[in-house]
Amino acid sequence: MTTTPALERDADSAVVALYTEHYHSLVRLSALLLGDTGAAEEVVQDSFVALHRAWSRVEAERELAYLRRTVVNRSRSVLRRRTVADRYHHDPEPVAASAEAVVVSQSEAQHVLACLRRLPPRQREALVLRSYAELSVAEIADAMKLSKGAVKAHTARGRARLREMLIEEGSLVTQQ
Repeated sequence: MTTTPALERDADSAVVALYTEHYHSLVRLSALLLGDTGAAEEVVQDSFVALHRAWSRVEAERELAYLRRTVVNRSRSVLRRRTVADRYHHDPEPVAASAEAVVVSQSEAQHVLACLRRLPPRQREALVLRSYAELSVAEIADAMKLSKGAVKAHTARGRARLREMLIEEGSLVTQQ
């Protein structure tokens, strides 16, 4: 399928504008899902390439939603590949953590992220999109390809489980 040069320029400039405005927030979104900034950057780059290729098929004003959905889906794919790779390859555990690792592991933010990573994927995705990306339930539903009710359920269950983990591990004091 060939496109006219004017249409290509419009796609080029629009994708560049989206890239300039949303690249960093999409990398942070993917990094929260993956726990790896390098992989997140690759996922986001690939998502912008996919948007450019699909430009003529993407509805006007839906480009950002397309990008978010693509980032979430590609992050899921990376996680699936990791899971398969981890089944067949086990590195020995390090004998002792470095001083830097000890300091980082003690920080409250790192602990919350560790607990977040232990949530089931859909709950983690819903919480990251809701709390970090500050998306509405409708936007999350669109990005995750779920109903609004399913998004609400995943978000509620994820918050409850995250709270339980933090209380169990003494990181969160209950208010009575």
